[in-house]
Order: sequence, then C-alpha cells, then structure tokens
Amino acid sequence: MFNFDAERFLRIQDGAVAQAQALRPHIAGLVENGAQNIFLLGTGGAAILMEPAADLLRKRSAFPVFTEFTAELNIDGSVHLGSNSIVVIPSLSGTTKESIELLETAQKAGAHVIVLTGHANTPLAQKADKAFVNFAEDDTSCESFYIQSYAIAHAIMAARGELENAQALYQELDQLPQVLLSVKQQFESEAAQIATHIQNMDYHIIAGAGNTWPEAHYYGMCILEEMQWIRTRPVHASHFFHGTLEILEKDVSVLLYKGEDAYRPLVERVENFAKQYTNELIIFDTAKFDMSDLSPTARAYASPIALATMMERMSAHLESLRNHPLTTRRYYKRVAY
Repeated sequence: MFNFDAERFLRIQDGAVAQAQALRPHIAGLVENGAQNIFLLGTGGAAILMEPAADLLRKRSAFPVFTEFTAELNIDGSVHLGSNSIVVIPSLSGTTKESIELLETAQKAGAHVIVLTGHANTPLAQKADKAFVNFAEDDTSCESFYIQSYAIAHAIMAARGELENAQALYQELDQLPQVLLSVKQQFESEAAQIATHIQNMDYHIIAGAGNTWPEAHYYGMCILEEMQWIRTRPVHASHFFHGTLEILEKDVSVLLYKGEDAYRPLVERVENFAKQYTNELIIFDTAKFDMSDLSPTARAYASPIALATMMERMSAHLESLRNHPLTTRRYYKRVAY
C-alpha cells in the first residue's frame, strides 16, 4: 500500500484495543458505584469522533449521555454536570486549550474526568482522574478514538444489563485491528482511483446517517477543509432534503458514507435522488468489504471505524496527487485565534 506502514498501524490499533479492555472494567465500576450520567466531550474533531458512542447510548440505553460544545460548557456549565458525572475528554495532543479548561470545570463540579490521549506527559493526561494513553497520530487517531469510545458505551450498557452477549461482542471488536488492515488492503486500488478523480475538485457535499454521519462530518471538516483546503458541505442524510438538494447540479460532487446500521436506508434515499441529477456521485460502502470475522451486529458498530480506515487510504493518495501534505496549515496552531 502507498505510503503506509502496516506494522505501525497494527501496533497503534492494538494499543487502542488494550485501552478498550482497560476502560471496560473502569467504566463498569463507576456505574456500579453510583455514576448517574456521562459527558462525551472533546474539542473539534475529537468531539465528533465520540458521536457514534454517544448516539448508541442515546438510543439504546437509559443512562443519560450529554455531548456539548466544549467552549459553551466552559462558559455556562450544565445543571447535569456534578459529582455523579463521568466526563470523557479525548485529545490526541493532550494540550488542547479548551479541553484543559473543561477538565478544570468538570473537576470543580466534582465529576470523574477520564482523558483519552496519545501522550502521557501532557497537561490533560497529568490532571485527569484517570488517563488512558495510546500513542497515535493524525492518520491513526480516528480508529483509536472510535474503538475506545465504543468500549465506554458498551461497558455502561453491559453494567446496566442493556447489552446482550457482551463478552462475545467484545471478543469480536477486539479483533478490529486485523479486520481494518484487511479493509485498507481491499480498498487501496479504489482509493487511488477516487483520489485521482477528485483531486482538482474544489467542493463536495458529504452525507451520512446513523453512525456514519460523524465520519462524514469529520472527514469534510477535519481532513478536506483543514488539511486540504477544499470546501465541503457535510450534511446529515435526513437534512439533505431540507435545503441541500436544491444546490445539486450535473457536476456537483456528492460523497456518500454507507454503513451497516439501521439507518443505511436514509443514505440510500440520498443516493437514489442524487444519481438522477449529478454525474459526480461517489459511494463509500462498508458492506462491500470482506470482514468475515465479524457478525452483522459487530459490523454495524464497526461501520464508522471501517470508513475512517478507508478514508486514510484516500487521504494518503490525495495529499500526494495535490502536492499538499496533510500537515500543512495556514492558521491552525499557526496564528493566534
């Protein structure tokens, strides 16, 4: 595969699985000892990566879960944030300004603060009540954060008797590193073709639904916009027909993210409409790939993780074709803001 180190990838994602295995009993213990709600937070892209786990809890658990904009929570707090709260803050660098302030806000409220980070010797890791450290970099952090945040949600549900066959599911999800590597290998040729096709396009509508929507949002905002300076319009498939459809024309690019959860038909509705009006429709579909080690239930959970690992392959080709390294920035952490 182009510009890819398989051993490094497996080492990082195996580390994420190890942290997931440590998170499960820690979270279960907090729930069993009286925790009454959880805040899955973070700043920017890291916050978006918490959304599949948060949405799972919203729909399948009676345990209250909150996702807030960190900057807003720092300004005005929340009546739900208190001594019986679990607060999870993901930050790859461990130095994100708003997240450091949030940690202090949460601890003042008496909450138990968990930090997911790539670096131990950082303000967030050192100040957390409990830090789970798994080294990763931008090209591997999505999968790592998805794996760990799902472990948190599943542990809450299991502790409350809301998750069937929990141990069997854990065993499946703990095999994800090898499964994801296989997905990369299967997608490599197509990734190169798609990157070649879109390299000079300056605008994309990007849509998903259910647990694929956060990855669509993330890839548009954090990769194409931040790292490639390409304008995008991430839109949830449910909202597509309440505004965005009116800007669809023959040459407008539409990127669709199809997973395997219950909300796949919402993306297919956009697909069926878009293909009538544009010749620039590209579909990223996890169902195409052999993930034979996973049951349908596990595949549904893994959909955003598989999409993230696919998008890394496309990004690797895109940055080369455009001669625009993913690390190049004009403003982000370059100027005061």
